Amino acid sequence: MTTLIIRPEVPEDVAAIETVTAAAFLYAPHTDHNEEFILAGLRDAGVLTVSLVAEMDGSIVGNVAMSPVSISDGTEGWFGVGPVSVIPKLQGHGIGSQLMRAALQRLSEQGASGCVVLGDPLYYQRLGFTKEASLVLPDVPHEYFMALSFTQQRPTGTVAYHQAFSLTQ
Repeated sequence: MTTLIIRPEVPEDVAAIETVTAAAFLYAPHTDHNEEFILAGLRDAGVLTVSLVAEMDGSIVGNVAMSPVSISDGTEGWFGVGPVSVIPKLQGHGIGSQLMRAALQRLSEQGASGCVVLGDPLYYQRLGFTKEASLVLPDVPHEYFMALSFTQQRPTGTVAYHQAFSLTQ
């Protein structure tokens, strides 16, 4: 049986992560196909707080990234998910969920206050994310923007991801 290993990325993983990310989003709906550029921008800016890879038989098959977000009320310690990538032939086998759980645990252990995500509510609600009316991500349907608080603190305001999320190359 093949064992899945989830571990932090190392510099030697970057090219494989780019390949996995591009493949994962190649036919995905609701994407600008800039996910690998986002990752590079977050790395270059030194704000890639959590980046875990899923490794199977010595190959990278998935990645999850988390980076700080800002909230207009000044609340600190919140992070955003993205991107989460799994090679197409292994999507739907729980690898993304395992990556997400491991990344959320790391954030919590590092003292983060919470995490936000833009994505499929059916998927992310299984991981504990809920629609938070007090948090807004401009120009996206509210039902696709969710939060998970690690504390009792509930921020209120507009959320902004790092500028790397606007990179297109």
